[in-house]
Amino acid sequence: MDDNLWLIELESALLDDCNVNDIYAICRGKTIPEALRPDVWQVCLDVRHKSDQMSLFNEIFDLPFQNKLREDCQVVVDRIGNDDEDKVSVISDLESILTFYCKNRNLLYESDNGWIELLLPLLALKLNRSDTYNLFEAIRDTYVPKGCKPKGNVFHVFRLLILYHDPELCTMLDTKKITPDMYSMQWFQCLFASSCSLTVILSMWDLYFQHGDPFMVFFLALIILVNGRDQILAMKDATREELRKFLTNMPCALEPDDVVDFCSLAQYYALKTPSSFKTDFLKALYGSQSDKGQNNESCSVSQALCLPVSVYELVENSSMELTAPDAVRFFLVDCRPADQYNAGHLSTAFHLDCNLMLQEPVAFSTAVQGLLNAQRQAIEANSNAGGEHLCFMGSGRMEEDQYTHMVVASFLQKNTQYVSLLTGGYMAIHDYFGDHMADCLEDHDVKRCIVCSKNNVELRNTGRSGQTQLSQRDSQRPTSDIFSRFSAVMKLKSAEVKDKLFDIITNPSNGVGTAVNNPQVVSDGGSSALQDRHVSANDRSGKRYRNVAPVFSIDDDNDDHYNDHEMKDSNDLASSKLAGDTKEIVNLTQYLKSPDIINAFRCQEVHMNGYMYDSHLIITASLLIVLRELGRGQAQIIVRRPLSSIVKITAKKRHRDLITFKYGFPDGDGLLITDMDRFLIPNASEATAIVSKHIVQTLDGSKLT
Repeated sequence: MDDNLWLIELESALLDDCNVNDIYAICRGKTIPEALRPDVWQVCLDVRHKSDQMSLFNEIFDLPFQNKLREDCQVVVDRIGNDDEDKVSVISDLESILTFYCKNRNLLYESDNGWIELLLPLLALKLNRSDTYNLFEAIRDTYVPKGCKPKGNVFHVFRLLILYHDPELCTMLDTKKITPDMYSMQWFQCLFASSCSLTVILSMWDLYFQHGDPFMVFFLALIILVNGRDQILAMKDATREELRKFLTNMPCALEPDDVVDFCSLAQYYALKTPSSFKTDFLKALYGSQSDKGQNNESCSVSQALCLPVSVYELVENSSMELTAPDAVRFFLVDCRPADQYNAGHLSTAFHLDCNLMLQEPVAFSTAVQGLLNAQRQAIEANSNAGGEHLCFMGSGRMEEDQYTHMVVASFLQKNTQYVSLLTGGYMAIHDYFGDHMADCLEDHDVKRCIVCSKNNVELRNTGRSGQTQLSQRDSQRPTSDIFSRFSAVMKLKSAEVKDKLFDIITNPSNGVGTAVNNPQVVSDGGSSALQDRHVSANDRSGKRYRNVAPVFSIDDDNDDHYNDHEMKDSNDLASSKLAGDTKEIVNLTQYLKSPDIINAFRCQEVHMNGYMYDSHLIITASLLIVLRELGRGQAQIIVRRPLSSIVKITAKKRHRDLITFKYGFPDGDGLLITDMDRFLIPNASEATAIVSKHIVQTLDGSKLT
């Protein structure tokens, strides 16, 4: 009898005016009895007292796509295999409800958009058309993310979630050029209704609607992949189509007895995911549900390097005690240059100078090892000062953050789990703390802090208007309670973290030790880099001279001040290269023996998103060729650039081996840049000298001597 007490309580609650919280408190994730399911779903979806919208339907079926809709309904129902009498009734209900939905919401029906599959389980409840319509509309509005289309934001977000929890699996699928929209489109469009049996769907939706979390579909989809990861990884030699079909059909294996564990695992992974995942993407994915104008919704996730974390979550997370053993706890990694770090930082942040990655690779490796050891000890000690979730922080300025992205990419390429990036970097933290800066940041120096310096200049330039803007910004900040709480926790943690770091980071040699413990010595040591120049200072402008063929220039690149057009082209170029639309695979050894090759340099191709690829920069009489290593003696020709298209070669002042080739053509008195490539080339001066000679020869039509 005790086992059925919850059913009696549920029946009683349904007779009263209960809500979804009451339902969850009573059911606790149990499967709902068939007789009570319609009422429970109506309560959970808040449509129990909704008006009869179908009464407005004039029963006129005159949509431009009406025949297609009717045919699709017929095909789906035939596939189910009902009796003829049932088929006629189901087809009529499907067409009527979907026709009214299109007219009522001013939407266009498209085949394979998941509407029919989403509606079929609702018809199994045997409700009248009006109640069925209200349920369908509520599910579409609340639980189906918008943008479920090829390359839609839904699938960019899902990929970031896979990358966060299983980077090895994500990398394998990326290598196979299998994007989430290729296999999970129907999962999201109809909440697995097209992939699982009716019994499984009814049980799954029972739990789904009780929890009331629209993001649950992302974690259910993640569990599908994680549970089958061994099989997926074992299919590395399968064709892309074979792997796509396997992935698409994975939910079909779910049995009714699996549903409770399946949903419990989804909740577990949701608990181990930063809450920013939901708060940052809620509006973009679950805002006003309209299939029109979705392109106007800005959601910059397609080019995101990894999962973003908000400043609010980081601060809250650092100032709170552990509430659950599996809850997210961040280990903050400050990747800013040493001079910025020394002008203000969070006391518990581990400093990993991003400049070390290019200037002192050995010192960088030592610092990374120290970071991992510090993180490991903090976890073993169950310390609030660190967790297994790595959150990387840049400055918030593009010129420095591209190197932060390179550091993050290096961790991702090693399949490091739980990697995230702080949205807005140090500038966002600085703005968040405001007047509480002295209590919350350590070693904050107003004169050297990049944000304070910028704000002081703005105040001088704007006068009272600047003060008004600052006062408005202050009014949007949280109350001082969180800052006092954060400050107390930071002071408690600071000594603990620093003691660990001093114990962990060792100095293999004096040179490396200096680099790790005083990175500023390294970052300011650019004067020792090669200073060879191939054109005079007067020729650096890259302008076209009258009656002279266009000649490239070699410049210092101080701060990557590319204009918006250049950055857009560069991002598009990076994504197109990563996609590898036309693969040209060659034998590396044989190709390097080609008589056309004048010289070849080992290098690393550096993308704007921070990823680096072992490559070869090949120079022929007329071409610059990028050859990317694939392993097993093979390589892929990424791009062939005519030497005559190179208009500028730039080198970073701090990183002389980081070379950018810019392509374009003269435009009046200036240059129009159309593309860029960036490489990390050991002994870059030799490579640029040879390239420059052959560019001059190509432009002048003269022969090398």
